[in-house]
Amino acid sequence: TRSLSITSVDQSMFEKAQGEKVTLPCTFVLSEEDEGPLDIEWVLIPTDNQKKEQIIIMYAVDRIYNHYYAAMTGRMQFTNPDPRSGDGSLDILNLKAADTGTYQCKVKKAPGVQSQKIQLTVLVKPARTKCSIQGAQEIGRDIILKCASQEGSPLLSYDWRRVSGTQELPATSTLNKNTGELLLKNASQDYSGAYSCVASNRVGTDECSIELNVTPPINTAGIIAGAIIGTLLGLSVLIFLVFCCCKKHREKKYEKEVHHEIREDVPPPNSRSSTARSYIGSNRSSLGSMSPSNMEGYTKTPYSQVPSEDFERTPAQNPAFAPSKVAAPNLSRMGAVPVMIPAQSKDGSIV
Repeated sequence: TRSLSITSVDQSMFEKAQGEKVTLPCTFVLSEEDEGPLDIEWVLIPTDNQKKEQIIIMYAVDRIYNHYYAAMTGRMQFTNPDPRSGDGSLDILNLKAADTGTYQCKVKKAPGVQSQKIQLTVLVKPARTKCSIQGAQEIGRDIILKCASQEGSPLLSYDWRRVSGTQELPATSTLNKNTGELLLKNASQDYSGAYSCVASNRVGTDECSIELNVTPPINTAGIIAGAIIGTLLGLSVLIFLVFCCCKKHREKKYEKEVHHEIREDVPPPNSRSSTARSYIGSNRSSLGSMSPSNMEGYTKTPYSQVPSEDFERTPAQNPAFAPSKVAAPNLSRMGAVPVMIPAQSKDGSIV
């Protein structure tokens, strides 16, 4: 008894690059016993066993249904527009990394039923590869040339080559194809030149280049000595500025203290009004102790000689002042004790 059979069993694994197209084969042969309606399904088997299979595209009752899987809408189709011809292969366009998975083709025509699984791996080509140099580019130093791709599916492999000169890597160089590092030990000036790195995987390559310039070492002793001298000079200038600022501050402080100092051995100056009051007060005391013996000296003292603020002012300061005869002070107001002044009569007797 013959039944339905799938003939495309030669290849069950495919590796394609992102953005490319892949055709997953699913050809079949019908038998005379297969009299039921033809049904072809493509499903995506999830990696998680707890999830259900996802129908991608289906042919049933002479009609194609391709709206079940939104992630591939517009990017998938049957290779043959009429799968009844025995070709139920699937084309996937513009592949993406998320398209990686296990696909299964199921063909049904009662009583025959057959299926086939195909593993698809979408690889990303190396891209945005960058070259760099680690270490000082000086004679006698160890220099590392680095190469790394920002994109690309593993496993990536790196290979360095010299572009200029002999186009051969130096004899002291060591290459790590997995990390992309090229170690140049005890570099010499002959190592100078252009180097190129090629990153590759199973679906593509990418390349970058860099220029290496090995020079004699810099005179570090001179640089250190210059730095020390410059530091000392800077400290000297800073100390001098601090000293000047402190000195100036002390001078200002001393001048302020001298300006506000009050000497105790110098009496404060008398005001004009206090001088006049002192003079009048002294004369009051003299009047209070008058006797016939000192009366004569008192009468000889002119009242016009008593200091006064008005007398000491200039005419410009006191324009209303006019010289006049100063009246004798009122002794009663001044607190003096009245006394009897002896007088001598014409005949010589004392009155």
